[in-house]
Amino acid sequence: MRLAAVGAILGPNAMPITTSAADPNQPVIRVEEVQRRFGDFFAVKGVSFEVRRGEVFGLLGANGAGKSTTFRMLCGLLPPSAGHLTVAGHDLRHAAAKARGRIGYMAQRFSLYANLTVAQNLNFFARAYGLSGRNGQGRVRLALEGFDLTEFADTESGDLSQGYKQRLAMAAALMHEPEILFLDEPTSGVDPLARREFWQRINALAESGVTILVTTHFMDEANYCDRLVIMAEGEVLAEGTPADLKARLKGPGRPDPTMEDTFIALIEGRADTLGALP
Repeated sequence: MRLAAVGAILGPNAMPITTSAADPNQPVIRVEEVQRRFGDFFAVKGVSFEVRRGEVFGLLGANGAGKSTTFRMLCGLLPPSAGHLTVAGHDLRHAAAKARGRIGYMAQRFSLYANLTVAQNLNFFARAYGLSGRNGQGRVRLALEGFDLTEFADTESGDLSQGYKQRLAMAAALMHEPEILFLDEPTSGVDPLARREFWQRINALAESGVTILVTTHFMDEANYCDRLVIMAEGEVLAEGTPADLKARLKGPGRPDPTMEDTFIALIEGRADTLGALP
């Protein structure tokens, strides 16, 4: 059985994304006591969490928190020094290639070919994912229409605005209808309207059954996530829904704490704990 395509929130010509049906409570990503060491430096220290199917799951933290390193390990781009990583039922130590075939990846910086046109980039990724002939052409057409890129089809990608580069990168990542979408700091450098539109697209994808893992340092973006972990210096400080995490800080002096308030309190609390150690 296949799930329905995403709705019109993607635009007037929505790009269909489908994924196989399964138990929505079954984790599709498992991270168990994962470490990543560079020489004597531990970038990630014993991180653990699970992500369920169709969830928007966030890794929140300042630059250098270890979220991007964790992200790269989950994408199969970087091997862990210790611990276990499972993505789409595949242990990344033994079946990284099989796992990568089930995921889409959007890098923090625009990583497509700047000297190729929008259409050429999409055709390239269609072929890279094994989509050829009418099937590949159909996917490219839907990507152009669904992400409002048709009028820029013959424009060199490097000449696009940051917001349209983001659309193109996301369209390329979704070309093969992945079950899991990894988004690394996807809204860096775009204006507030483009950020809001981007999150509308993410939520529509999640509603269709696609699992989303996103890293961000924008505290307000945590509110768009179903659940998240807050990281600092390679460790998980807290995990839960945005409402649950903010509720921990609620009190007479803070009746309605923001995610930024929560993040600062967690960082300060960690610093106080470390300062108290002998």
